[in-house]
Amino acid sequence: MDPVTPDDQKWYYNPETGEVVAGKQGSWANRMGPYDSEGEARHAMDIAKQRNREADALDREDDSWGETPSWESGAGH
Repeated sequence: MDPVTPDDQKWYYNPETGEVVAGKQGSWANRMGPYDSEGEARHAMDIAKQRNREADALDREDDSWGETPSWESGAGH
């Protein structure tokens, strides 16, 4: 019997076809995951959108230090 890795027991979403499959199938280029359940994999695009919104918010927060950069305030000119 072949050993089964944990990722082979997870669920994946193929954004090209919209299919949800158990285990790694097809190219990595068309595979999102791994997800712990079939239902979670079905919502892969929603999960990705939410994670992108959260990352964008963190980027905006990181970019806002509360002070105008010296090159914008005219300091040193």
